[in-house]
Amino acid sequence: MKRLQSFVFYSALFATAAASLCTSAFGQEVIKVDPARQMTVAVGNNLVCAGYIQSSAISTANKIVGAQDEADHYNYSTNDFVYINIGHDKGARVGDIFSVVRPRGPVKSKWSRKGDLGFYVQELGALEVVDVKATVSVARVRSSCDSFRLGDLVQLSEARFSPLSERRGALDRFRDPSGKASGRIVMSRDGAEVLARDFVAYVDLGADDRVQVGDHLTVFRPLADGNITKLPNGELASARDYGYQSDAYQGGRFSNQAPRKSGDHATGKEVSNKAAKEGRPSDLRKVVGEAVVINVKEKTATVVIIKTGQEIHTGDWVEIQ
Repeated sequence: MKRLQSFVFYSALFATAAASLCTSAFGQEVIKVDPARQMTVAVGNNLVCAGYIQSSAISTANKIVGAQDEADHYNYSTNDFVYINIGHDKGARVGDIFSVVRPRGPVKSKWSRKGDLGFYVQELGALEVVDVKATVSVARVRSSCDSFRLGDLVQLSEARFSPLSERRGALDRFRDPSGKASGRIVMSRDGAEVLARDFVAYVDLGADDRVQVGDHLTVFRPLADGNITKLPNGELASARDYGYQSDAYQGGRFSNQAPRKSGDHATGKEVSNKAAKEGRPSDLRKVVGEAVVINVKEKTATVVIIKTGQEIHTGDWVEIQ
């Protein structure tokens, strides 16, 4: 049987080793970037433990089946030794490195029009094989972003590199729509609902929308929507225009608390916030941040928030720049 392929887990030195290249893990076109203007989008846990939502079936054949200290505890982390059901029979070798993942269940979001987006897969860390037996191998937990448990899945994985991004200055808070594919932030890693810079999130734009690793996304919401609370469209003052004057010094039916009136002589209908919005362009929006795609699946993509103008919420819109 063909030897199992190893994968390079960490890529913190990627910017040095490939200072002028930006290559995705999906064989996309190599992009030349000025080294003086480039930055690594994701490092550490944001790169190797970002997680993803996928539609295709996941292999459940290989898993953690035991641990050296399983009589003492059932959670395992860096430098603990575990057993995986991959041995000489499957071509394992000392030094092979595997990723460990944990499927969490189907993902459906009220924010997405796609319906069933797939299922969420949590990425936990990596194992390194230190001893190979007939049908199992002993592996050391090389790195862990969360505790490992018996039954967690062991997966082959290709080298993962963070996309590079040019330093393009501050967030453009008035960026015009690009007209490209748009979607929503459907959830974030660890269930956070208010997101800031370096948070990992999942959007309902995927390979079927021609999204690519390294794409920049504008995060926005319509001008009047998206906040936790909503302001009323009506006037704050009562519509009465009489009864405010004193009994002794009546000055007429006019009141400075009366609503605004339309017309050249202020004799028309009341002016309201809702009426004022009529006729304006429908694409006016509030840009609240920017994100970069670090992983792409069939219907979804994993992104890292790189710029914020204010807090970002699940449900906010995203658009490819």
